[in-house]
Formats: sequence, structure tokens, C-alpha cells
Amino acid sequence: MIGFIVGLARAEMQLNEKGYYFTILLYGLFAVVSLQKAVRDRLENIKVTDIYYGICWFATLSSIVLLAIGLWNATILPSEKGFYGFAFLLALFGAIAVQKNTRDNMLQE
Repeated sequence: MIGFIVGLARAEMQLNEKGYYFTILLYGLFAVVSLQKAVRDRLENIKVTDIYYGICWFATLSSIVLLAIGLWNATILPSEKGFYGFAFLLALFGAIAVQKNTRDNMLQE
């Protein structure tokens, strides 16, 4: 996440473009944490409504699609597009891992 944000701060793009990518990052992070919690709750037989579960999946997938569309149409170098794509996916993975480990540690106490 920090790499993505540093890349945005140093990028030579308009402020509205930077805002778009930053907003998609926050949206994606929130979506994957919510999805991870919903999936884990279901596995532990904690009631999660189907509508919330579906919204979590929709938000996660739409954040990835919105980033892909933004990068596809961006006028930046292909290497920069790859950087933002991979930094985004790694940030989502990191958020899921932190959420999972935090919950696992709480259960052990």
C-alpha cells in the first residue's frame, strides 16, 4: 500500500488521476477486508446475509475492474501500469493477510 501511494505521489499525472487511483485503492482495501471477514464468518457458522456476502464480492471485483480500466486508458508507461497493478494486488493481499492474522491472534487469547 505504501509503495502504491509513494508511486502516486511521485507520478507525473493530474491530481484528479491521482485521486482516482487513491480512491480505488481505499475502496479495494475496504472491500477485501469485508470479504475476508464474511468468508471467515460463514466458515465458522456465524450468520452472514447473502446480500452482504454478494456486495462484498461485487465490491472486491469492481475495485479490480475499475483499476484495470483506469490503467488501460491511462497515458503512462507500460512499466508504470504494471507497477500500479501489482502494487494494488499486493496491497489487497496484504490487507487480507493482516485481517486473517489479527483475527487468528484474537481467537488464541
